[in-house]
Amino acid sequence: IAMAATRNVMRAVRVFEFGGPEVLKLQSDVLIPDPKENQVLIKVHACGVNPVETYIRSGSHARKPALPYTPGSDVAGVIEGVGERVTAFKKGDRVFTTGTISGGYADYAVAAANRVFPLSDKLDFRQGAAIGIPYFTAYRALFQKGRAKAGESVLVHGASGGVGIATCQIARACGLKVLGTAGTEEGVNMVLRSGAHQAFNHREANYIDKIKEHTGMEGVDIIIEMLSNVNLATDLQLLSYAGRVMVVGSRGPIEINPRDTMSKESSIIGVSLFLATEEERHDCATAILDGIEAGWLKPVVGSEYPLEKVVKAHEDIIHSSGARGKMVLLP
Repeated sequence: IAMAATRNVMRAVRVFEFGGPEVLKLQSDVLIPDPKENQVLIKVHACGVNPVETYIRSGSHARKPALPYTPGSDVAGVIEGVGERVTAFKKGDRVFTTGTISGGYADYAVAAANRVFPLSDKLDFRQGAAIGIPYFTAYRALFQKGRAKAGESVLVHGASGGVGIATCQIARACGLKVLGTAGTEEGVNMVLRSGAHQAFNHREANYIDKIKEHTGMEGVDIIIEMLSNVNLATDLQLLSYAGRVMVVGSRGPIEINPRDTMSKESSIIGVSLFLATEEERHDCATAILDGIEAGWLKPVVGSEYPLEKVVKAHEDIIHSSGARGKMVLLP
């Protein structure tokens, strides 16, 4: 009887109060959730760690889940069970998600069937866990909000992280001229391997001058910005006429001179994947699945952590010296 009783529990990371990384508690007696109508249960093989999850955990994000909750949206794994009216998936299918209902930092996760996609045999589970937020955000920033066109130039600021690598790969495949920055030599090389035509080390004192030299009088059409609170004022100097800065990430306020937007009629546009409509999500998914099929969409996995080390993962994603691919948790 004891055996039967333990079978329906799992390990999951729980947050009981908002705060620093230490509020992440790994528990081993959490009930395995049941998939309801139009939902699936996934045995998690890997889960992506995204900066936004640290902001939500700290309580500083606009979205505050009801406590207690389990973080994590980008899961890759195998379908364990399906709820009523689910016809697209069956037990044993390899899948990845762009959202979960029960939370991805766990052994099992429930997700809405329309947030689940088949995982190609070309990718392993760790790569599958690196698709969701990074690639959907990159596509949304470039095309749905940034209106990027083939032949335009894009500067990806912080190009060696999850969203950055995704942006380089998508932009290159879609015919843009791609420039990227990273904070380490290794990061710079990774950015070049991910499709950038040119990469710059943003720890070098004169890297902005090097970018200006490279782009000449024209400037850059689009800047994908992961750290707006540091770079936004400078970004406005680098833009072309009618150029746009896509604000993908920011960790605080910054002072800018609005006149810098007037001189070029440039735009600062915020990007939030959470505000995407179903139709927009569908467009993202189509482009991304096509990219996997075509072979140019190849997530780069960086640091890997077991669930036991989730606190360290949340510390490292904010304080590490330079991103090198996508961070994942491995239950």
